[in-house]
Amino acid sequence: KMKSWSSLDTVESDFRPLVVIELAKGTKEETIEWLTQRIVDKKADGGAQLLIKPLVTEDGHENIYLVGASHLRLLLGAETVGLVKECNDNSMRAFTYSSRKTFKDFADDNHNFLTMSECQYIIKHELENLRAKSEKMIPGYPQAKLYPGKSIVRRLLTSGILVQIFPLHDREELKKLRHSWYGRVKVGYQPLDDIRCYFGETIALYFGFLEYFTFALIPMAVIGIPYYVFAWEDYDKYVMFATFNLLWSTVILEVWKRICAILTYRWGTLLMKRQFEEPRSGFHGVLGINPVTGREEPVYSSLKRQLRIYLVSLPFVCLCLYFSLYVMMVYFDLEHWALDYHKENESTFSSLMLYVPSIIYAVVIEIMNRIYRYAAEFLTSWENHRLESSYQNHLILKVLVFNFLNCFASLFYIAFVLFDMKLLRQSLATLLITSQILNQFAESLLPYWLQKRHNKRMKKRVSSQKTDADLSLAEQVNMEKEMGTYLGTFDDYLELFLQFGYVSLFSCVYPLAAVFAVLNNITEIYSDALKMCRVYKRPFAEPTANIGVWQLAFETMSVISVVTNCMLIGMSPQVDALFPDSKTDLVLTVALVEHLLLAMKFIMAFVIPDKPRHIQMKLDKLEFESLEALKQQ
Repeated sequence: KMKSWSSLDTVESDFRPLVVIELAKGTKEETIEWLTQRIVDKKADGGAQLLIKPLVTEDGHENIYLVGASHLRLLLGAETVGLVKECNDNSMRAFTYSSRKTFKDFADDNHNFLTMSECQYIIKHELENLRAKSEKMIPGYPQAKLYPGKSIVRRLLTSGILVQIFPLHDREELKKLRHSWYGRVKVGYQPLDDIRCYFGETIALYFGFLEYFTFALIPMAVIGIPYYVFAWEDYDKYVMFATFNLLWSTVILEVWKRICAILTYRWGTLLMKRQFEEPRSGFHGVLGINPVTGREEPVYSSLKRQLRIYLVSLPFVCLCLYFSLYVMMVYFDLEHWALDYHKENESTFSSLMLYVPSIIYAVVIEIMNRIYRYAAEFLTSWENHRLESSYQNHLILKVLVFNFLNCFASLFYIAFVLFDMKLLRQSLATLLITSQILNQFAESLLPYWLQKRHNKRMKKRVSSQKTDADLSLAEQVNMEKEMGTYLGTFDDYLELFLQFGYVSLFSCVYPLAAVFAVLNNITEIYSDALKMCRVYKRPFAEPTANIGVWQLAFETMSVISVVTNCMLIGMSPQVDALFPDSKTDLVLTVALVEHLLLAMKFIMAFVIPDKPRHIQMKLDKLEFESLEALKQQ
């Protein structure tokens, strides 16, 4: 079947498996043969020009394939995807094969010039860009239609022939990373560069942001403790605390941009050119010509997409928001009932009952968020966005609006409709702590425990068939293919975003929120690291230069929090007493203070540059050089 293997691979005998392709059991021979042929075919003939090798499993089925590539192929691939590497003169440049000798640590026999995750990213990119030529269908599966330019991998996935594609873990590297990351109890920074080399930029940036955010919340937590301990009821004392929080949140978000620029410059993604982003693999349409690049690719009318967004998605989101508010009103009825019950009975049980509605509501919120998330993913996929980035932005927007309302509506209602500060404090504390405990459990502890149980079972199965010399690899592939798939940093950022909301929106009511946030984040760093290294399959690296639309989300939250805090302080009895005769003066004063604070925030955002000076200069220098090079031509 794969007899021609030796003749194909005369150049490089040491085949290094990088990516695993798992096909459905009982996939037809002709399909397998066609797919492997397309993968090894020359680039000029529309193939991917990679190496592929079957992994014979214990029951003799060949449904798992290992994909690798020759050293030269990977270097050419690095140029195609636009990887940026460090040169001998310490500047960062886009790698090109012709100028390979100018790059730092480059040698023809140095196979570590590209990190393993970069090689895997290149292979994924090449596999995803395998497009149908003249085939009308997948051989052996007439119902799986193809048209010229359709992504083959995508079609195989949707028709269930291809189970999954995932990159292999590097056992040795992972061991080292685990040790330096969370293996020893220490106070210190995470090894972000190692995380980036192993998991790619997107995940490293998330951990960088998580760590930075935790450190940045410490001042808020420290100032918040005395406010809580002395239980100051005078809200005028909170004015200082709230003002500090609001300005501080602007500073931390602006400084993060600078840190982000430093990291991504060093990693080379700050310079990566993304303007000709390939269509995302889920995108479908009639084959046409891309007016920018002149390449053949599917085209889909933007009018159709707009209609889908405004006539279907928008009404659906509004309906969900209405439902969320309805559930909130039910919660307030329960809360009311619990209070009446407590008044009648006055027992320990009834005082415990006071917390029950809040806890139930917190659990219901989590469940609703999860269900809505599936619906949002389905809808955004159906909207058929051409670019991965616009798909992500639409998805994030849908999910954020709903989660924001779902988590904070009850708090706004208590604060601005019921004017009940005591209840607000209690609700905020319950919601914050319950959601943190639930998240920690659902995200890390539960998957970790399930994974351990599963590994024990796998070990038993494998040890009974120790015959093959190559078992270690087979064992590894079998263990990893059963692991959960990491779905990206979305949920992790969402959790941080909501946490930021709890801390900043009502900071003058519950100063301890920041303390809980810091404690949660410290355990979060450990549990997230554990889940990345132990629970999930290795994710493909995703190059990125910033935290994307999340930066905007956090900044928007800090603007909303100015408004809420000004209103809360304006409503407090102490401030009310300062304006005994006219409420208009009070409203005008609050509005004035709020505008001043917002102006301060925008001025600070403008004054603090987004990129440190030395990085800005390096970028300008590169731009100048590329202009000069153009003139030379």
